[in-house]
Amino acid sequence: MLNDRPDAPAIPLARWAGRQLLQLAEETGSKRIAALLGETLLGERAVLNDFTIPGRQSAGGGCRLYETRDGWIALNLARSDDRDLLPALFRDASLDPRDDAGITSAFSLRPSANLLTQGRELGLAIASTNEEPASPPIALLAEGQEVLRCPENRPLVVDLSALWAGPLAGHLLSLAGGEVVKVESRTRPDAMRQGDPALFALLNQGKASALVDIGTKEGRVALIGLLRRADIVIEAARPRALQQLGIDAREILDSQPGLVWLSITAHGASGVAADWVGFGDDCGVAGELSSALSEAAGATGFVGDAIADPLTGIIAAREAWRHWRAGKSSRIGLSMSSIVASALAEEQTCDPDLVAHELVEWANATGTPFPVCAMRTPEGVLRPLGADTTQWLGDGAC
Repeated sequence: MLNDRPDAPAIPLARWAGRQLLQLAEETGSKRIAALLGETLLGERAVLNDFTIPGRQSAGGGCRLYETRDGWIALNLARSDDRDLLPALFRDASLDPRDDAGITSAFSLRPSANLLTQGRELGLAIASTNEEPASPPIALLAEGQEVLRCPENRPLVVDLSALWAGPLAGHLLSLAGGEVVKVESRTRPDAMRQGDPALFALLNQGKASALVDIGTKEGRVALIGLLRRADIVIEAARPRALQQLGIDAREILDSQPGLVWLSITAHGASGVAADWVGFGDDCGVAGELSSALSEAAGATGFVGDAIADPLTGIIAAREAWRHWRAGKSSRIGLSMSSIVASALAEEQTCDPDLVAHELVEWANATGTPFPVCAMRTPEGVLRPLGADTTQWLGDGAC
């Protein structure tokens, strides 16, 4: 289905995404990746869910931009218990966390920097239009023993991630010929499975499905055993969460020559930023997209739909394939906000007038249906939850 609205704006950074996909297609030799368009991967969730072009509330509705005393803050309240932290964010025990007008007023009285620091200490997904990326977009965190890779080898990919960026990376690696096993927690499976089944099917088609009880010793042992067999691991957990599971990425990397381990985070996989929470919309703000929109169009709003997720998924797949094909053993950190900032900077360097024009057109189209581009339907089978557990993790894993 092609765009039947000739006046619809382009999705900013879709051209950049398309170039990365073409590069990935060339490096993998995948015709299926070559057939993908940047605007498809950036826009398909919005079109599937009939989203409109966002203003100060994100396309999916979970994130909002609030005016502060000296700027704008994006706050994502996608998780059910996030609102309970708002009195602590404003250091005001009397604040009603369900009173949207009161929340807006509380933001307006406070400086952005204080809110940003306090919010991240509380574990909220929060960003400022005035901040700069805290980490490089791609960081080599550790190296292990290299191997000589045969051209006909097919990588075993273990996908521990959830939602969008990580599963998209796994999907692209599957299209490149990888054998992908999606591992989900028995007590906390991927929320997108129920929350957005159409996108879940697109991102997880063709993957094996394994279920693990990470609360048991047997489950953790089985999972670590699978990780030691993998060629590529995808995870999007904060370091503290991995430690609590007893997963030592560096130790596994050292024991498995040629392993490529992807760590996808909101703002960086090392240092203090590794513990900052973030999702696609607020990471887009932290990546300076809303600031660019304001500069170009004089408007405050979100650009794209959780745009940091698909951009990061594409880059994660590319980096994984490059390191795996070269036989390198690497742990690679990917910062969603920094990938957005890097993509924006590259596009602005390439054609600043075109980028500014697209941002103006985007702002002018606020509230209209999201641009409809070449939509996809799943070609591969979506395996039932846990259907392949025994094959990959054994009988005692869940």
